[in-house]
Amino acid sequence: MSTQGVRAVVVSLVCAGAVVLGDARAARALQAPAAQSSATAERRVWYFYKVKWGHQDEFVELFRKNHYPVLMAQKETGRITAVRTFVPTYHGDGRADWTFAVEITFRDVAAMNAPSGEDAIVKRIYPDQAAFKKEEQRRFEILDAHWDVPLNEMDLAH
Repeated sequence: MSTQGVRAVVVSLVCAGAVVLGDARAARALQAPAAQSSATAERRVWYFYKVKWGHQDEFVELFRKNHYPVLMAQKETGRITAVRTFVPTYHGDGRADWTFAVEITFRDVAAMNAPSGEDAIVKRIYPDQAAFKKEEQRRFEILDAHWDVPLNEMDLAH
């Protein structure tokens, strides 16, 4: 079992034990994310990608060609308010477990959780669906890892 799997089992057992012992508050505290304390309704999500060695340029080009326009179409609808992309400044910065990141700012939590309409957008802006699907498959074939991090902004001044 992976470290994450073991961690999940331990957390589940601790939560279950707290509930059995009658301390439901403790169980909720273990599971609860940090409270959203931002003055803005906007919500940010960081999307991290670790591209296989030697394929960074190809990945960025496929992202720029096939996924960025889909995000821009969602921005036009107002669902997304901003899209920013990042790469580490130096090879091996920090933990070096990502090589490309995207920060998407959603209008609000409802927009973040609502259906994206991506399928309809893709059909509209990419008439050659076979080519699009082949390139998107390739974009994910050259990844070692991908994960999403929805964020809760905390205002520590208050």
